[in-house]
Amino acid sequence: MNKADIGLVGLAVMGQNLVLNMADHGYTVAVYNRSAEKTTAFMEGPARDQERILPSYDLKEFIDHLSSPRKVFLMVKAGEVVDQFIESLLPYLEAGDIIIDGGNSHFPDSSRRTEELDRKGILFIGTGVSGGEEGARRGPSIMPGGNKAAWPSVKPILQDISAKTDQGEPCCDWVGENGAGHFVKMVHNGIEYGDMQLIAEAYHLLKSALGADHGRMNQIFTHWNKGPLDSYLIEITAHIMAFLDKDKEPLLEKILDSAGQKGTGKWTGISALDLGVPVTLIGESVFARCLSSLKEERVAASKILKGPDAVAPPSDESAVEDLEKALLLAKIISYAQGFMLMREAASEYRWKLAYGSIALMWRGGCIIRSAFLGEIKAAFDKNPNLTNLLMDDYFAGVAEKNQASLRRTVTLAVERGIPVPTLSAALAFYDGYRSARLPANLIQAQRDYFGAHTYRRIDRPRDEVFHTNWTGTGGDVSSSTYEV
Repeated sequence: MNKADIGLVGLAVMGQNLVLNMADHGYTVAVYNRSAEKTTAFMEGPARDQERILPSYDLKEFIDHLSSPRKVFLMVKAGEVVDQFIESLLPYLEAGDIIIDGGNSHFPDSSRRTEELDRKGILFIGTGVSGGEEGARRGPSIMPGGNKAAWPSVKPILQDISAKTDQGEPCCDWVGENGAGHFVKMVHNGIEYGDMQLIAEAYHLLKSALGADHGRMNQIFTHWNKGPLDSYLIEITAHIMAFLDKDKEPLLEKILDSAGQKGTGKWTGISALDLGVPVTLIGESVFARCLSSLKEERVAASKILKGPDAVAPPSDESAVEDLEKALLLAKIISYAQGFMLMREAASEYRWKLAYGSIALMWRGGCIIRSAFLGEIKAAFDKNPNLTNLLMDDYFAGVAEKNQASLRRTVTLAVERGIPVPTLSAALAFYDGYRSARLPANLIQAQRDYFGAHTYRRIDRPRDEVFHTNWTGTGGDVSSSTYEV
């Protein structure tokens, strides 16, 4: 019997396309799905005439198809289902065999699985896979982490099926230990949330403040995609603007304005809060989706709560140019926050993340692929210890050139009563980050006043803490203090 190079469990669309991708690259793949009907449909449909794809109808048969060390790629629903499949597979596996989880698992689960399976002699990889159905078929971005002993065995396969940069470099490399791969994928998805909300706000401004119709918006987004904003999401937005329904009217305006989410953006925000990193733009993008879901409340509020009086849109193109520059700077700030979060996580979890390599992994195949990711890689190649992207000469230069446009764009939105939570968050972060002194000294005084939480002084060593008896009746006993 022919032995497979790798096996894949889970034949939904992503799983099927990854299998076909592997077969295209010369790998023999065993496949298994809990529903035998789906295996049969795959073999009689997309995999028809594929000699390199071996169907299996029970787990023992599936494992028997695999060459040693056995490599099992799970493409199943994140959470308990992953653990259930791992438990089902273990009786058939031997020491040194490899399990790869390619779903959207939460990174603490991947850390736990790495450690638990290592104690049983099984090597675990938790890998982010980005690019959607088309990416899985033609080449996704792949972000593997976990037990590094497994990497040499799977590296050729994963790098062969991944997307490639224009220079032919694979958009896949080892990320780090334990849950590092899924953490980086989580941050990728958080940045994706931010990108999508920023573009949605640009659409809202073009339509409601600048009076652009869908034909004009298609032209604008198409033009933007030829410059620094060149990216997958800008490209598909241009296509969406031009897409007409059966009645020849824009389909976009018939879609309910209530956005769904699967949790990775929320996880990014929670991780940012846990680690004390101001990932404000991604947080606002998640809350914007939450606010959009309050459709009935918003409709009722729109009949009661009044905004500014309507005014005619600006007559020149300068506002469109400002919006383009504002969107670019805001996107850069979002990425800067994402890399800040990865940097803090690397310190907290003792991961050795290569930030330039991560930027390279995102240059092709994934949803957030964009032109300036090459500049991010260059920034970290130049300075691997870069604290913030905005401190790099290139990005600092963009900020200097574009900040006035971001200010004018946010001002326009405020004057017209158009919500721009992520554009506003980008500007607030930029101004906060560049401020040598913020009003947090008052917050510390307030905390010490009502709770004796202590404070530090600018004229004394940072390790000294002080408490003041502000009222004269509070006494000199202070509370304990802590840092996020």
